[in-house]
Amino acid sequence: MKYVESLNQALHQLMAEDDRVFLIGEDLLDPYGGAFKVSKGLSTCYPNKVISTPISEAAITGFATGMALRGMFPIVEIMFGDFITLCADQIINHAAKFHDMYNRQVTVPMVIRTPMGARRGYGPTHSQTLESIFLSIPHLKIVAPSHAHMPGDLLKHVTVKEDQPVLFIENKLLYPENLIFYGKTAYADFHCQQVINENSNYPTLSISMYPDECSDIVLIGYGGMLPFMLEAVKQIFLQKEILVELLVPSLIKPIPIKDFIGAVDQVRKVIIVEEGNITGGWGAELSAQIYENTKTSLLAPIRRIGMQDKIIPSAGHLERLILPGVEDIIKLASNENPLGCSSLAQQALAHLTPHQLALYPAPSH
Repeated sequence: MKYVESLNQALHQLMAEDDRVFLIGEDLLDPYGGAFKVSKGLSTCYPNKVISTPISEAAITGFATGMALRGMFPIVEIMFGDFITLCADQIINHAAKFHDMYNRQVTVPMVIRTPMGARRGYGPTHSQTLESIFLSIPHLKIVAPSHAHMPGDLLKHVTVKEDQPVLFIENKLLYPENLIFYGKTAYADFHCQQVINENSNYPTLSISMYPDECSDIVLIGYGGMLPFMLEAVKQIFLQKEILVELLVPSLIKPIPIKDFIGAVDQVRKVIIVEEGNITGGWGAELSAQIYENTKTSLLAPIRRIGMQDKIIPSAGHLERLILPGVEDIIKLASNENPLGCSSLAQQALAHLTPHQLALYPAPSH
């Protein structure tokens, strides 16, 4: 099953099973079925539950907020994630606040789906990754499944089980991708397992080539960065014999910090990668929370990889220059060795205190 098929199937099931579910957005009706075809076939099967609107993201989101207040389960489709700025007022100052403003007597169970991400040549205003803008907004949940998750299952859960607004991020590059893990099935050279936590509704996945071996580096990222992370991990092992554990959350706000602490406590090197701008991004917040919660001392500062603080060009070769990719991860992982020695030697020195480590010069090869 492809990523887009999982979402489409989930929408069909939601509408068939619950009369309170509605889909609202622009150009949703068949035969077009939405800009990325996630809503294909829905208006034919459920003509009264798919509402195609004028071009006004603020009106769409405000209308959906009212529906949610009246007990319905609206799902908003914002055609491009860049347009989320046009409905920011409705999200930040209304939908996310009403529960507390009205003394917790109302809930706002609405889902705002939107595709984010670049690498398709859509230019500066149709290629951005903007979810970090909403990281500081109380009572707003952000979910961003990768193609290692089951996006359809996550969409069904947030639609009927959450009583607060949810921003549901779908990376454009993932729509045609096959879902790569089912249960404990291995994908190529990788093995995947869910990190055990209290909230299994939003799984964080641990992916590694050798799950029974201690990893040298923990690499954390979400959504559309996973294909690049998988390739980088493979190349890092082949070129440097460095083992990397991937941690891939589906929930990015609130950050499921407990999912990361266990793995971070076992290694001395952490890299966080995201497609959005590196300044003020998700990686910065996660880094701060790791430092505040971890019990171990890292051999090097947590390193972040993200998009350069520039607008996104339309030309593919220029777009690739400012976006994080496989080579960026490989380069940083390969240079992430402050002692200049092998992984085995680092393990031998791991028990030393920072003061003791300072007494030893960096070993030569």
